[in-house]
Amino acid sequence: MVVDTPEEKDFRERYAAELRKKKVANSVNPNFGRNELLEEKERVKRQEQMTPGRRGEQIKYEEIDKEILRRINSAQRSQ
Repeated sequence: MVVDTPEEKDFRERYAAELRKKKVANSVNPNFGRNELLEEKERVKRQEQMTPGRRGEQIKYEEIDKEILRRINSAQRSQ
């Protein structure tokens, strides 16, 4: 496991806060509406292909996955 530097920790916190603001379509049909989290994941994937091995993209992937899991857990608790 890689330990974050103070700069990486700050970046991670700011990026996680930004992800919490993104909207996800509440629709049965995945082709209807916008899913901003998946769009963000695609943008990160494209950026990683252009500049492989950057720590920022790794942090972004981790935070996107955490936000998706947080939303799933939140939805399950509210049911």
